[in-house]
Amino acid sequence: MDIVISNASGTPIYEQIVDQIKGMILEGVLTEGEALPSMRLLAQQLRISVITTKRAYEELERQDFIESYTGKGSFVKAQNTELLREENLRQIEASLDTLCRKARQSGISLEELQELTAIIYGGATE
Repeated sequence: MDIVISNASGTPIYEQIVDQIKGMILEGVLTEGEALPSMRLLAQQLRISVITTKRAYEELERQDFIESYTGKGSFVKAQNTELLREENLRQIEASLDTLCRKARQSGISLEELQELTAIIYGGATE
């Protein structure tokens, strides 16, 4: 599992882990029932405290992305497809909000933005 930690980021390390594992689950890189590395192994790989990985796993469990079993480890939980869709939609809305603000600040019209979006999304505006 490839997790990249940035010490220069203003985001706490445990949140960086949570965000990246959630992303892998939402993208289907990690699938239902797949085992995550043990907290100790992940801490060693990332060269961070086990307490930090424990906090990240607890948060993922609280958000219903993983389930942990004493003595067995932590596993990707079966995801409700509607819940996954809502999470993706929430992330897209946040990205679009930032994008629209930048477009307005740059003087890009809604029509230009829609055309650009259609091209990037893979469709034609015609």
